[in-house]
Amino acid sequence: MRNSVWGEYLAEIIGTMFLLMVGDSVAAMAILYNAFSGDYWGICILWGLGVTMACYLVGSISGAHLNPAVTIAFATYGGFPWRKVPGFIISQVIGGFLGAALTYTLFSPAINAFNIAHNTTRSGPGGLATSGIFFTHPNVGISTGHAFVDEIILTGALVLLILAFSDNYNTNGQLGNFTPLMVGLLVAMVGGFGGELEAWALNPARDFGPRLFGWLAGWGHNAFPGPNGYWWVPIVAPIVGGLVAGALYNYVLRPFMPGNPNRAKAEGPVAATAKAHV
Repeated sequence: MRNSVWGEYLAEIIGTMFLLMVGDSVAAMAILYNAFSGDYWGICILWGLGVTMACYLVGSISGAHLNPAVTIAFATYGGFPWRKVPGFIISQVIGGFLGAALTYTLFSPAINAFNIAHNTTRSGPGGLATSGIFFTHPNVGISTGHAFVDEIILTGALVLLILAFSDNYNTNGQLGNFTPLMVGLLVAMVGGFGGELEAWALNPARDFGPRLFGWLAGWGHNAFPGPNGYWWVPIVAPIVGGLVAGALYNYVLRPFMPGNPNRAKAEGPVAATAKAHV
């Protein structure tokens, strides 16, 4: 039983739950208490640390994908078994939901006090402020279409580097136990250069699981369908971004990696033994 795939699914639930508990709670501290006083980089670093610790927590069991976009990219290009993909994605969404529930358990009195102080409700127009604790939406001036392109680019940057870290042909990418730390810094970097556009979802489970919780907890149409029907963008765009990044890495960069014994020729996909993180 301990060697069954169910242990991997459980690890993905717990890892994603831990990541979202940390990340959503960081957002709660920023929104409800202005805890970072405009220090956006501090928010990025804490999100990144959440990713790093989640990877250390469950990486040796499941590889710590924690993200359907990563799971699908590794199934497409990295030899990850397609038969595990549905279970991994469902586990990640469950983990995202539970992580949001833990954050809500911590901060629900503060959310209520915030709404009273601002004379608004969760489902009202002002509820978008507190909805940002749990799920994402475009910032001022960002259309749904533009956000879709943003999330493709931002997730592509994330997955491109994760593939590089995981590739046994990449002599600069064989980081061993330091890989989770580097992935966390990568997430912080992506947030630092593009997170304000639409809160850098990068991860369908990171958005959909908490969004589903938010809908059940009273955020109503702020969750589904969201502003201008935005709810589907953080699901579809990261997957597209991961697939594009995987094609770029696998077919453009990987054939020229110094560790590739057939440098001049395109070789097969990223080694099946590569571990994905995030």
